[in-house]
Amino acid sequence: MSFKDNIVSSFIALENEVDTESYVHQLRNKALADFERQGIPMRKEEAYKYTSLKSLFGKDYTLFPKKETAIEYKDIKKYLVHQIDAYRVVFIDGIYSSHLSQTTHDKFDVCLMSSALSHPKYSSVIQKHYNKLAGNDGLSSLNTAFAREGAYIHIKKNIAVEKPIEVVYFSTGNEDHLMVQPRNLVVVEENAQVQIIERHQSLTDNAVLTNVVTEVFADKRAMVDYYKIQNDRLNASLIDHTNVEQQGDSEVRLHTFSFGGALTRNNLYFYQRGEHCNSLLNGVTIIEGKQHVDHSTLVHHTSPNCESYQEYKQIFDDKAVGVFNGKVLVDKVAQKINAFQQNNNILISDKATINAKPQLEIFADDVRCSHGCTIGQLDEDALFYMQSRGIPKKEARALLMYAFANSVLESVKIPEIKARITKLIALKLNVEIGFDL
Repeated sequence: MSFKDNIVSSFIALENEVDTESYVHQLRNKALADFERQGIPMRKEEAYKYTSLKSLFGKDYTLFPKKETAIEYKDIKKYLVHQIDAYRVVFIDGIYSSHLSQTTHDKFDVCLMSSALSHPKYSSVIQKHYNKLAGNDGLSSLNTAFAREGAYIHIKKNIAVEKPIEVVYFSTGNEDHLMVQPRNLVVVEENAQVQIIERHQSLTDNAVLTNVVTEVFADKRAMVDYYKIQNDRLNASLIDHTNVEQQGDSEVRLHTFSFGGALTRNNLYFYQRGEHCNSLLNGVTIIEGKQHVDHSTLVHHTSPNCESYQEYKQIFDDKAVGVFNGKVLVDKVAQKINAFQQNNNILISDKATINAKPQLEIFADDVRCSHGCTIGQLDEDALFYMQSRGIPKKEARALLMYAFANSVLESVKIPEIKARITKLIALKLNVEIGFDL
């Protein structure tokens, strides 16, 4: 059975099983038709020129696990930021795990997307926000057609959530090839504040493909601090679509740390809808072997007096391939914009590849916008100097690479996350160094 045939037959089964509002049923059917028309993005499309998805969709995926699998906290503790008290929404093979989660409806909602999609209590928020930002490309439409579970986070007006919210998706490997379609909706109302941590993690060597869509709405003067930790096994691939809409005076900070997985594609799109918005998109990528990481970003300035800042630091070894396709779009009415974009890359191996395409598209005439891209190797003079001071070459290289990535870590606001990422960097660089935080 072809992938498309599998999709159509599975969709019929899904529609007969799920209980959602009629509004959502209509969205599902339209999304399936859109996917059938557009299909999987191919390399002939400019946005996927350097990233082929063909190998990912040649497998016979199970879209719905045949049985639920129970796992214990001790089996997953190392993947959680367990040093901090946090609300947690944990899924196993796409199914909610109540005994590993800590949700709440006290003053704000941290719960399940399936509840929000089916309960009239949430219908006003769903109809106002659900699927309003998600793209109409083939993979986003595929997610909309099949999404039935994920995290629903609604922070009401003037509330500052006192502890982070951790959203974690685990794959157990009970299926030879599993495809999951998580859907997250984050609505942060006026003057509200929240910190969110997201991770997708395979627990075995069986293949898993995750096609996730997240919509984030930040109202006036809202503050959202979002962290994505991507350090999966080499049998796992991730296609992440995150769409953010900001209203006036809001601030959204999104960090992406990409260290693991076979193929990772991050589609990160920001839309500023009011004055004095502040957007920060930061990322660190360290990959090796035949890993492939593709960052596609967009910041669309539609209002004046706003700022955006993008900084991506990437290190590639062996035959790893990286892609950075970043775009800043400034509308004619968006005067007094301050936009910065920087992509710096280090190639450790002669066989590693980076394809970089920073872009500015500006229709306003009173703005300050800049972009830059560098591709190079480690500074041999600095390496020689450190060795002359008694630092072994291996540790010297690691220190230089850590210093290279450190500017991104400086903007991390959760100390435990900063410590976790520092340890992951040390592991990826294969050294034991007590980095100064």
